[in-house]
Amino acid sequence: MQHVNKVIKNTGFLYAKMGITMFISLYTTRLILNALGASDFGIFNIVGGAIAMLGFLNAAMAGATQRFMSYSEGEGDKEKQTRIFNISIVIHFAISIIVGIVLLAAGYFFFNGILNIAPDRIYAAKVVYGSLIVSTIFTVMTVPYDAVMNAHENMLYYSIVGVVESFMKLAVALAVVYTVGDKLILYGILMAIIPLITMTIMRIYCHKHYSECVIAPKRYWDKGMMKEMAGFAGWNFTSTTTSMVGNYGVGVLLNHFFGTVLNASFGIAAQLNGQLVAFSSNMLKALNPSIVKAEGGGERQNMIKIAFIGCKFSFFLFSFFTIPFLIETSTILKIWLKNTPDWSIIFCRLAILRTLIEQLTLPLNTAINAQGEIKKYTVFRSLLYLIPLPLIFILFLNGFPAYSMLIVTLLIGGVADGINSLYFAIVKCKVILSEYIRIVFMKVFWVFLVSVFFGFLPLFFLGDSIQRLLLVMSMSMISFLFMFYFYGLAKEERRQLSLIISSIKFNKLTR
Repeated sequence: MQHVNKVIKNTGFLYAKMGITMFISLYTTRLILNALGASDFGIFNIVGGAIAMLGFLNAAMAGATQRFMSYSEGEGDKEKQTRIFNISIVIHFAISIIVGIVLLAAGYFFFNGILNIAPDRIYAAKVVYGSLIVSTIFTVMTVPYDAVMNAHENMLYYSIVGVVESFMKLAVALAVVYTVGDKLILYGILMAIIPLITMTIMRIYCHKHYSECVIAPKRYWDKGMMKEMAGFAGWNFTSTTTSMVGNYGVGVLLNHFFGTVLNASFGIAAQLNGQLVAFSSNMLKALNPSIVKAEGGGERQNMIKIAFIGCKFSFFLFSFFTIPFLIETSTILKIWLKNTPDWSIIFCRLAILRTLIEQLTLPLNTAINAQGEIKKYTVFRSLLYLIPLPLIFILFLNGFPAYSMLIVTLLIGGVADGINSLYFAIVKCKVILSEYIRIVFMKVFWVFLVSVFFGFLPLFFLGDSIQRLLLVMSMSMISFLFMFYFYGLAKEERRQLSLIISSIKFNKLTR
């Protein structure tokens, strides 16, 4: 019960952060879209869009170090944690240099025939790209500190830093709105500075509060550990890099065939999807260290149990908020943005559907990483990240519409990748397929289906309006909560939920 309360407390911190940052982020996007215009906003998303992926890169790269730190914490070995920290510093310094060289080389090809950008905006695009490279290098170098924060499950400070980062982004947006110079150049430079500030704050905090954060590579050098971590980090980096190449590559293809305006629509879809996925990712961020620690402590069955709970609740949290968005995408985009770029509605819906499918197996990925043997799993996953690129190129070359790109990524990056994760969870972690279907899939399927049914009912009686949006939200969410409690939760989960609610009420009464 104490462990459950810790996960809930950490999740609460992350949701408090999300409640603040989501509002700021959505308002910031509205300001920037109207300040830059659809064309310049599209340029930023295609050239500097990787800046937005730094958070993803940071989290994915931190996963390798966090896996070893959480695993050793499960073993109760503090000396080992110090060795892991120092080795990770060396590894990520080397990776940052490699990333910088690759980005510099890629820039030459991007600005010489690949990107479809108006000649008078090439200089601004190059400034944005250069800012990205510097920011990326320093972000990769500070990944070990992010891993330490996650391994210690210190979500309070992590949330505070996130809120500060959001306010800095709002300040950048306001500066861009009121500047009289080139707004795109200013936006690119200022957005690249923010990660440097937030990561510096995190580094100072970790050195002050965690004993393992001592930089002394010679003293804590361990050749065997270095080899093991380098191998794991290498495969993890391969998976992360191919994922980023795949995500960024589809944006490049979209730009090449359709221009910067559709990149703006793609950026809107990514922004909205990113805000919605925070509802489930915050819970997983609090839960993932528990999965790895259970494996480190030799509790394989407990690890699988936690992973199953994570799969189910990740889907529930994401779908609870996204069902109304899927049904009323048009109305919501009109409220959010003054001017909605073409194709934004279908882009948003397809992006959300892909992420919804991904929630079913995300914690299984953590379980596979926790057991350590990830070579074959990473190879297959990396191929799935890259396969969509040639398929999308062929489709666009033969005149298929822009949204076909997201259908391909949904089928391969969502469905096929989920099947791949489930297969390796069965092989490597001894997950039983019938138990996964019974405990996870069937539960979420019926809860989702019933909620969508009731959410769609108002569309048959009312026209497009705020009143219909509110009714759709009410009916889908009420039916969801009813199905979630009486069907989605197991008997033991309902009992624990009742105990937690009672504990919260008791704490309030005794204050």
